[in-house]
Parts: sequence; structure tokens; C-alpha cells
Amino acid sequence: MHDSKERPAGIFGAGTPFFVGCNYWASHAGTFMWRNWSEETVAADFDALASHGVQVLRVFPLWPDFQPLKRHTTYAQIPREMRFGEEPLPDTPAGRAGVDPVMVERFRRLAELAEERKLRLVVGLVTGWMSGRMYVPPAFEGVNVLTDPEAIRWQVRMVRFLVSELSSCSAIAAWDLGNECNCMAVATQDQAWNWCNTITSAIRREDSVRPVVSGMHGLVCFPDGRHSWSIPDQAETTDVLCTHPYPLFTPHCDLDPVNTFRNAFHATAETRLYADVAGSPAFVEEAGNLGPMRSGDAVAGHYLENMLWNCFAHDCRGLLWWCAHDQTELSQTPYDWVGMERELGLLRIDRSPKPTMLAMERFAALLDKLSLRKLPRFRRDAVVLLSQDQDNWGVAYSAFLFAKQAGFDIEFQTVEQPLRNSDFYILPSIRGTRVLSRRIWKQILEKVEAGATLLVTSDGGSLQPFNQPFGVDVETLCHAVEPVRFRGKGFDFSCRTEFRSALTAGNAEVIAVDNDGSPSFTCCKFGAGKLLFAAAPIEIEAANRPRAFFPDAPAFWEIYRIAAEQAGVRRRVMRTNPLLTLTEHELSPDRLLVIAVNNSPEELTDVITPAAGWSFERSLFGRMNAVDFQLTIPANSASLLTFFSK
Repeated sequence: MHDSKERPAGIFGAGTPFFVGCNYWASHAGTFMWRNWSEETVAADFDALASHGVQVLRVFPLWPDFQPLKRHTTYAQIPREMRFGEEPLPDTPAGRAGVDPVMVERFRRLAELAEERKLRLVVGLVTGWMSGRMYVPPAFEGVNVLTDPEAIRWQVRMVRFLVSELSSCSAIAAWDLGNECNCMAVATQDQAWNWCNTITSAIRREDSVRPVVSGMHGLVCFPDGRHSWSIPDQAETTDVLCTHPYPLFTPHCDLDPVNTFRNAFHATAETRLYADVAGSPAFVEEAGNLGPMRSGDAVAGHYLENMLWNCFAHDCRGLLWWCAHDQTELSQTPYDWVGMERELGLLRIDRSPKPTMLAMERFAALLDKLSLRKLPRFRRDAVVLLSQDQDNWGVAYSAFLFAKQAGFDIEFQTVEQPLRNSDFYILPSIRGTRVLSRRIWKQILEKVEAGATLLVTSDGGSLQPFNQPFGVDVETLCHAVEPVRFRGKGFDFSCRTEFRSALTAGNAEVIAVDNDGSPSFTCCKFGAGKLLFAAAPIEIEAANRPRAFFPDAPAFWEIYRIAAEQAGVRRRVMRTNPLLTLTEHELSPDRLLVIAVNNSPEELTDVITPAAGWSFERSLFGRMNAVDFQLTIPANSASLLTFFSK
């Protein structure tokens, strides 16, 4: 994996302004915009979007329109020649690439219209999959376009020609491999890597300056026989990773209303997972509520506002909504097939703004007014180690949310990556017998022995050595017949689990006990550090449990709060309500910006407490009482506060 500093990043680079925008198909034609070209419509669309603060558009040269190849065959359908319909391919650069030059000129004009309105473009080059329908040139219908050598050869020709012809268009900010190309066909891990590397290489041969965006969705940390598309492989073959965080299509996300805590952080948690594991920039390339049958328009506006604040605060680089316009009047597929594809726009069919458009506009205008598009990196206090044989996304998602509830921030890595330096590690919901290698486990224990703190939560996983360093004995491990209880000082909740460990405490402190009085949560000194063990997979339980992050839910996050306390995590600004989350951004050694976000659908008031030596300076945005430090934030919104050290 390349160091991200060595790779082109453009608008995604560290310290670049946070951008907002959307994915774009023309309002009059949707996916048929290139064959039914209307410059007047595109110009009017761009005017409307730019007037509401949109800065970046993701656009798609639909593959069969730009490369309309038809295979002509002879006896027994033996291939003979590629043509444009009945016409031979002309002996021109476009013809040799199989590209329709008329479409290229239409795209060039679109880029000029964007430039005139100061809109930047992310271009999805191989767009064969779109909104539930496959679009391929007639020559490749029924072909696995990710593995077939001839299909790949023509894709490379098209990509090279398009990039070469369009690289002079200053509106283009980045090249994207294509829209969710991991949906175009089935591929093994090696085949997926080979396709991505081939297309990226074709782009870089013609343009070595602009970054290459992955364009994929649903990546995994550890590829296996069922999951070929991984974060590490995408990081190796492209410059920028992206997420498409739709609650309906992402495991563990369609359990609660979109304007509540879990989904307030979906886009942020997934994007941070990709960026941290990849060591590359990542951004939210597509996000949406999937129409009024999933949430009302007003709620969708609040959902987007909450999402924007959290993505901005957690260095997610930018966010693009899906999509620009409603498409209620189109008869072609996929709009005829898929009901949710018709009302996803920021703008209605008459170009009037929906609450989502207004929320994006207000957010962008506020950042501009405060000159705050760029932020110092946010403080992070712990490293979460994602291990083998577990649901990495579910575990990571809950770990992120627990840390936010407990009042601190985390970063992610896998146990296959070099161990990052930290004073606080979390190894969540370990499962199976292949949790991590002996050498990495030894390195972790050495870190703890030197003074770090490690929290382990268990889903029946095996760590060896375990008993001696953790100060507990595992008498038996068997299938559970009831939830594990955590009854301790100031908290009492239960966690469902597949496995139950019967523990006895040796030299470990017992923090919580089970129903029978046996230890369920312990802490043991190990050298200069501490090892904490919770005998249930709280992350997996929360990931699968509706309302697990509601105020009346079991306080699983208390495990993280106690672990952070044992690790000596001391934030410079604190609050009490777990629905109010804070990020700390150091403006200078003695000045601090805090972004406080209300991740709930109700107005929230809480007391803000600066640590010793720090004082409240002023509120850049929001209502903060400088006398009693009461902060009031509207539903799904945020406040910006500054503090200074005495």
C-alpha cells in the first residue's frame, strides 16, 4: 500500500476544504441524458444546483452510449468484427477506441457548463451498473465484463481515450473507476484486483495528476471466498476510497429511524473505517434516505444535516447526495422497475428545493461565513483492532458509536496491519480460533506491559496466552442459555451472547458480575499497563439490536467509558448526555475548537465542562450560556465552540 502523501489527492487532500454536492443525471432524461441530449436542460439544472451551494457533481458517461459496440459474427456465431451498429469503426482515434465522438463532445460541453458555474466533476468512467439496471454495449451483453479479456481490452481503450480527450477540462476534479463496478459481475479477489489495477493504470497513463476514486461500495476488511472486494485492495489500486452509506443496503443500519443516533453516524463511521484501514483519503460519494417511503422530506433534511456535521467533524473530506433531481416522469428502466429511484433528488422535477437541498445549502453557507471549510484533524484517543472471523463492519460500527457515547474518539486498523502506537487499544467482539497471529498478540502485550491499556470484549474468541496476563481463569466456555449480566457500580445491564465464559478472578479486579456472582468484566494490571476483559460481545449485540443506542437501551457504552477512564483518557471539554458528541480540533497549543453535535430528533440541553486549565472563549454557532455553561442545540444540528488554556 502506498503512503497517501505520495499519491494525487486533489480536492480530497488533507487540509482541503470540505465539499458538498450530489450525483447528477439530467432532470429531463435520467440515464438517457446522453442519447436525449439537451444543453439547455443541463445548463438550467446546473444553475439551480449552484445557486443552492452545490460545489461538486459526480457524473457518468454511460458505457453503451459512449462505446456503442455491436459484435458482428460469421458462421456458428464466430466473432468477426466490432461495428457501430451496421457501420464500420472509423480509422480515427475515437473509432479505434470504439468511442462515439458525438458523446465525447456532449460531455465536453457538460464540463464547460460546469466550469462556467464553478462546479467540480468526479467522472465515473466505466458506468455499466446504475440504480438497479445493467447498461453494457450490445457486444458485451451476457459477458462477465470484469473478467473477459476482450471486454476489458475495450474498456481500457475507452478509458484511455476519454481521459486523454477530456483531461484538458478544468472542471474535472477526479476520475472514478465507475459506478459500483463490483455490482457489474462476479469476480474472485484476484480478478477484482486485476480489473481495478488495469482500469486505474489506463487512467494514470493519460493523466497522472488527478486522483483516481474507487467508486465501489460494500468493501470488506478481510477478503474471503464470499467477499472479493476489500479495503486494502482498493487502497492499493486507487488513490481515494468512497462509501455509499444507505441504511437499507448496509448491514445493521436499517434498524432505527434515520434521524436517530445510529444513523447519524453511519456515513461517518463507515468512511472513517475505510480511510483508517486504507491509509488513504475517503469521502461519502453517495448518501440518501431512499425516498419518502423510508422517511418524510422534513426528516430527510434533518438526517442530512446531522450527517453533514458528523462527516465534517470527523475528516470525511466531502459528501455527495443521491441525487440531484427527482425522476418521477421517466418510463424507462430502472425508473419503471424500482419505485425508490423516482424521488431521491435534492430538487423536485420543477427544480424547487426539497428540505435536503436547503439543509445542504445552510450548512455550506455557514462554513463559508465562518471561513471554516478547513479543519485541523480531530483528536483520537484509542485504536480499535478488527480481527479475523468476525463481522468487521458490525463490530467497527458499534465500537465507533460506543466511543462517541462514552465521550472519546477512535481510529481503526486490522490485526494484519503493523500495530499503531497508542496508549489505549480496543480488541472488540473477538470470535473463533484465528483472532490474530501470535506475533501481533505478543506486540500488543508488550505495549500493555510498557504502559498501554487494552480492552477485550469476547464473542467466544481465543487469545493465548490469556489467563495469566488478564488475571482470570476460564473454567469453561459453552453455548449460553441466557444473556450475560454486567452488574457493577452505577450500571446494570445484560447482553445476549452465543457463548458464555465461566470465569474466576485471580489477581484481577472485578468491575461487574453475572447473575451468579461470577466475574463478567475485569481489570488487571500487567506491567505498567492494564488489561480489561468483558465476557460478552457487546458490539455485535448492539449492531443487531434495534434501539440499541436509544436513551433507554442497555448502557453497553459504559464498558468503553470505564476502559477509557482506566486508560487515563482525559478530554479537554466534556459533556454528560451520550446523545451529544464532541470532537476536539486544536487550533493552536492554547486554543481549541469543539464541534458539538446533537444526534437526536429532539432539542437537547446539556452542561459543557472544560477541563482544569481550559476556559470557554466564545460560540461561533449555537447557544452557549457562558455563566452556567448550558449548551442548547436544535434537533440533528450542531454548535461550534472555542476554548483557550489559561
